[in-house]
Amino acid sequence: MGTKDTRAAGLAAFAGLIADTTRAACLLALLDGRAWTAGELARRAGVAPSTLSEHLGKLVAGGLLAEERQGRHRYVRLADARTAQLLEDLAAQVTPQTPRRPGGLRESSAGSAMARGRTCYDHLAGRLGIAVTDALGELGLLNRETGFALTDAGLAWFAGTGIPLDRAGRRPLARACLDWTERRPHLAGTAGAALCRHALDAGWCVRIGSERAVKVTADGERALAELLGIPPGSLR
Repeated sequence: MGTKDTRAAGLAAFAGLIADTTRAACLLALLDGRAWTAGELARRAGVAPSTLSEHLGKLVAGGLLAEERQGRHRYVRLADARTAQLLEDLAAQVTPQTPRRPGGLRESSAGSAMARGRTCYDHLAGRLGIAVTDALGELGLLNRETGFALTDAGLAWFAGTGIPLDRAGRRPLARACLDWTERRPHLAGTAGAALCRHALDAGWCVRIGSERAVKVTADGERALAELLGIPPGSLR
């Protein structure tokens, strides 16, 4: 008789937290990196607030979500970047290669916007994220041969562009994250988060709609062309 691995029960319980359509919908919505109220998530998941509250309690207790209260409002967000990475990796594995046909023009437009450019928790994804990652690699700023790693020139580029990199934490400086629409890895980690934050703060990109979609602005096109050689108009 074999010896039981004591981690098995814990892993099964953890997987069970995600193995529910309502909870999975909440987790995917929270990949935009922002805090949501329980009411907002209930509407997104299409369930009653009382039902959603029970699900959120399980996700918070399981360590996947963190919560905070402001007055009578309860906000939840993903616990940390590691949780976001886990969810993105899982989503990339189950997303069908041939997506279903959109239900209407609005859904089609939203899907196109998400594929064109979006945030993946706290870094850039979609065609925008891939274009930035490819440009960093082609300019010798990012080494993609054995995983992702910023080169010395890459570190100098971030410093020269005025994008500070917090290297004190345990988070990897650069990490490959599989893009579920492009099926190729884009830049994540500390560098990916810093670049995304700078792009939004500097007005290179703006959020559009209620999803994670972002749009490159005219200033962003000029900046990306000047700093990374990405052709203006290629991300429209």
